[in-house]
Amino acid sequence: MKNDGISYPPRGLSREESARYVGVGSTLFDEMVADGRMPKPKRINSRAVWDRVALDIAFTSLPDKDNGLRELLERSRRDEQKK
Repeated sequence: MKNDGISYPPRGLSREESARYVGVGSTLFDEMVADGRMPKPKRINSRAVWDRVALDIAFTSLPDKDNGLRELLERSRRDEQKK
């Protein structure tokens, strides 16, 4: 493959990379996939590959420890709907 000089973040991540990406260990990541907090992998031949964008969405959906981010996002959505 020709190197075009642009750095691209990987879209597909291994199990270990996915766990690191969301900030947990592999065992907890497996539990989160099993209980639906994290997405199931895509299959590429025999490999299990997690979509980084799907991980972002799942991570955003996790409950916050009362930092006000979710409330701020909801308030912003309500304000936009009023316009």
